[in-house]
Amino acid sequence: MPTQTYQPGRSMYGAPPTMAPTSPPTAPLGTATPPPPMSTPNEGKSSSVAFSAQYIFILLTMINDTVSLRDDQSNGLSSLGEGLVFTCFILWHTVVLTVSFKTLFAAAPPPPQPGSVGRQIGQSYPSLPPGYQGMAPPTNSGPVHPPAQPYGQPPQPYQQVEQLSPSLATLSLQSQTPSALRVVNLLQERNLLPTNAITAPTPCLPQDLQKINCNPDVFRCTLTSIPQTQSLLNKAKLPLGLLLHPFKDLSQLPVVTSSTIVRCRSCRTYINPFVSFLDQRRWKCNLCYRVNDVPEEFMYNPVSRSYGEPHKRPEVQNATIEFIAPSEYMLRPPQPAAYLFVLDVSHNAVQTGYIDVVCQLLLENLNSLPGDTRTKIGFITFDSTVHFYNLQEGLSQPQMLIVSDIEDIFLPTPDSLLINLNESKELVQDLLKSLPQMFSKTMETHSALGPALQAAFKLLSPTGGRISVFQSQLPTVGVGALKSREDPNQRASTKDIQHLSPATDFYKKLALDCSGQQVAVDLFLLSSQYCDLASLGGISRYSAGSIYYYPSYHNQHNPSQTERFQKDLKRYLTRKIGFEAVMRIRCTKGLSIHTFHGNFFVRSTDLLSLPNVNPDAGFAVQMSIEENLVDMQVVSFQAALLYTSSKGERRIRVHTMCLPVVNSLSDIFAGADVQAITGLLASMAVDRSVTASLSDARDAMTNAVIDSMASYRTSVLTIQQPGLLVPSCLRLFPLYILALLKQKAFRTGTSTRLDDRVFAMCQLKSQPLSHLLLMIHPVLYRVDDLNDEGALNINDRTIPQPKILQLSVEKLSREGAFLMDTGSVMYLWVGRNCSLNFLMQVLGVPNYSALPQSMVRLPELDTAESARTRTLIGWLREQRPFYPILHIIRDESPLKAEFMQNMIEDRTESALSYYEFLLHLQQQISK
Repeated sequence: MPTQTYQPGRSMYGAPPTMAPTSPPTAPLGTATPPPPMSTPNEGKSSSVAFSAQYIFILLTMINDTVSLRDDQSNGLSSLGEGLVFTCFILWHTVVLTVSFKTLFAAAPPPPQPGSVGRQIGQSYPSLPPGYQGMAPPTNSGPVHPPAQPYGQPPQPYQQVEQLSPSLATLSLQSQTPSALRVVNLLQERNLLPTNAITAPTPCLPQDLQKINCNPDVFRCTLTSIPQTQSLLNKAKLPLGLLLHPFKDLSQLPVVTSSTIVRCRSCRTYINPFVSFLDQRRWKCNLCYRVNDVPEEFMYNPVSRSYGEPHKRPEVQNATIEFIAPSEYMLRPPQPAAYLFVLDVSHNAVQTGYIDVVCQLLLENLNSLPGDTRTKIGFITFDSTVHFYNLQEGLSQPQMLIVSDIEDIFLPTPDSLLINLNESKELVQDLLKSLPQMFSKTMETHSALGPALQAAFKLLSPTGGRISVFQSQLPTVGVGALKSREDPNQRASTKDIQHLSPATDFYKKLALDCSGQQVAVDLFLLSSQYCDLASLGGISRYSAGSIYYYPSYHNQHNPSQTERFQKDLKRYLTRKIGFEAVMRIRCTKGLSIHTFHGNFFVRSTDLLSLPNVNPDAGFAVQMSIEENLVDMQVVSFQAALLYTSSKGERRIRVHTMCLPVVNSLSDIFAGADVQAITGLLASMAVDRSVTASLSDARDAMTNAVIDSMASYRTSVLTIQQPGLLVPSCLRLFPLYILALLKQKAFRTGTSTRLDDRVFAMCQLKSQPLSHLLLMIHPVLYRVDDLNDEGALNINDRTIPQPKILQLSVEKLSREGAFLMDTGSVMYLWVGRNCSLNFLMQVLGVPNYSALPQSMVRLPELDTAESARTRTLIGWLREQRPFYPILHIIRDESPLKAEFMQNMIEDRTESALSYYEFLLHLQQQISK
């Protein structure tokens, strides 16, 4: 993204918006967005222009079909006579077309199939037969997403835009270009949200490459058409970057065991579907273009058991593949799975009741921890002192060892604190059963988190592994002690938010030490008080760990948080894990990576150190174009993740993505992925909030929209019209940015606890895009009238698919019930006049007044309405790895305020409505 895009307060666009409108609307606060003015059909267009464009399109299509009928499939005519016949045939078609244009247009054939992209890239490969290493890998790592369609709108007349680049002219007809470049006036078109989930845009590639391209849920680019030059990218004012979900749980993953892993001798790229085979014995790298020899072993295809067809190997058929690595990929023997649990047992922690939950879940899932016969486990507890547990095989019961000298922490018996789980399982079970009672009467209020972490690091350093820390308050004694920095009176401040950066570098330094010894630290924060997550979070961020946050946690007083903690912890204990991992991202010569986002330590310019990698972690990278890509028609990106499995196997998971190169702004805009752009900007804004200020980050996000829309208006549109004009593919961009401005991480003027804000920022930096989008822009459904129309049928379950509604109070009705999905929380708001049928058949109450104030579960009733509602909520929960809690709220419930805060399109005391935000954008663009 060009530097000037991310500059606040630039004079060329005037001052960035303050979130208080200069002229308040007449409607009262909290009301729906003012209705936009009515649009005039075909404004500024002549019917003759539209007719000519359609006429030419049909004529070209007919010519193409005629040519395709020819037997020789050649580009030229073989004889003059044949040429005359061909010409007469076309003239006859033209006459018929003129006489009955409307009839022919209604039945026009589909656009032609895309042709070759130029130089040979890969091959068209058959499906991999089932049974390869016990798996049934597909030809691609995910479904081919259909082109985006206009969202329930009638066809609009096209604005005149720049000609598509010649290299992609034929491809663009097949892909999403017409709908992506349909000009939308945001001030006139109100219903822009799709009624169903949005799919990623499909790159303009030939069908054979498109089918085998990487699944966008795993690997995605903000621009699906890459500009030829950095200056062209700067002119578009759109950010260029990648979003990755590299260790995602996949239902089908091809696994290859081979003593030879074929890689480019120059840039070390793994062979993939987008390389070129010059002949049987040579292949050209798609990143650096070096010609490499095909190894003898690679000539044999283990699937078909045939020789001499290297292009049919699974490595060249799948954009996502996993190798079992030979010994040269190991610096040391693969480490065992090692788990160390560090628990806060101070008075405050014991009172929450979390220790009972942790011990019970560990007892239930001890046999499900990922690992093998070498798996190691250990426990440390702490308050003002640090407690170790000797679990050496042969002891009759666990032995607690207390170290009170927290200024110089040491391991009392180093060899018996981290033990083999299989050999000492009974002792571990005894400890977990007795631990909750051991500290039940403690009055110790201090917390020595820093010394406990130092001890854990010393214990795990020889092997590497995972530290799971459970903390319930601010650390108060020993190294890493913190003091409260939050001023509750400043929570609703409209000024810059203070203390977003750490108060001490102790936790970051310790995390870097951990990373160097292949140790990751996961932090579970369970507290009703301020814990300074801005400081504590460094221990997880730089060691590639995860952060879990449960505000106001209490077993009895907050049952919904307890349920969420139980579900999250169970998945955490049993999910797949990779140890001592590194990830490298490579790209075609001319492109470069300059900034990473996520939880990791950057070991070198393109190498991320990940002591642990989990299937719920996402990453983002920013990119630039260092050398012109003029001679290239496609570029490729490859992410390679090298890790040790919990079973002790060294594995390499490789994802490769191919995208076209374009030379016109219209092509760049047509390929813009608005969701990926929003995700990348969110990560960039978090960094800006910490290094500069929150107001700088807010200004930068607003300027990103202004810049791109101004560029589109001045450089792509050739007929200037009044209004706020955007291409259809970016029609949700202003809405998503407004949603980010109102998100917990970035909002001002609304009471937000500092830890809540910092946790939201942590999530924006480390969540995969699919999970991120619900956080940014929640989804609203009406559920009191669910039916089976358009329902999904999955595993003999019928899952209703209600329409997605705009986030505005005008979409609510007191006669209905509405489900809002915000990612981590679901709200089921029941209107005061909701039908008795829904109340009785779904909620199990005779009338509205009988609905409890705090209800967190739907009763399992034997009715069709209950089954549909529970199936929908269950299906939504299955779409993410974490467990969203459900709040069923009445019209007068205290939680209604939280529900209403997610009505992004409406105005509040401190934030513009969506329509006011659009007016502000138009004002800045028109300057």
